[in-house]
Amino acid sequence: MESRLIKTHLPVQLVPPSFWEENVKIVYVARNAKDCLVSYYYFHKMNKGLPDPGTWDNFFSSFLSGDLLWGSWFDHVIGWWKAVDKHRILYVFYEDLMEDPKREVIKVMKFLGKDLSDDVVERIVDHTTFKAMRENPIANYRSFPNAIMDQTISPFMRKGIVGDWKNHFSVAQNMIFDEEYKKRLEGSDLTFRTEL
Repeated sequence: MESRLIKTHLPVQLVPPSFWEENVKIVYVARNAKDCLVSYYYFHKMNKGLPDPGTWDNFFSSFLSGDLLWGSWFDHVIGWWKAVDKHRILYVFYEDLMEDPKREVIKVMKFLGKDLSDDVVERIVDHTTFKAMRENPIANYRSFPNAIMDQTISPFMRKGIVGDWKNHFSVAQNMIFDEEYKKRLEGSDLTFRTEL
């Protein structure tokens, strides 16, 4: 049987119906909203194909309202979370990947029905660390011209840490964000960690 890999940022409702008809396996990786907001802000700053993000304050508001490309973070993560019960989806948390990459690689391996040796698992873990990917020209997009992705503004692979939001959020923004987060995730058992 032929295997294919497709990487996308599509929300669940925009995934082609053939995904569900063919009963494909999907690995969905979700990152906590606060760090996602920071990462997305810098991505908007360096990616010349996206609208200028404006000030941090403006981008913060746009993120909370979902007025960005790919829509609302809240709708995105909740939509995929609800689909887990109906389809073959492994929901992986970025924070878990950072905390224990080997555990998460093994989880993905089992979900995909693969039986890999410990040596291969270790090599996968080594090649998928943030540091290794940051140095890998296939993963870091450094071959793209600055007219497309200006990495003099911000590298594509910037920090990759959990908790960088603390360097960007004001106390007031954190309170506003927490209030909106609580409201938007109310009734869901979906939980994210914002620090390790």
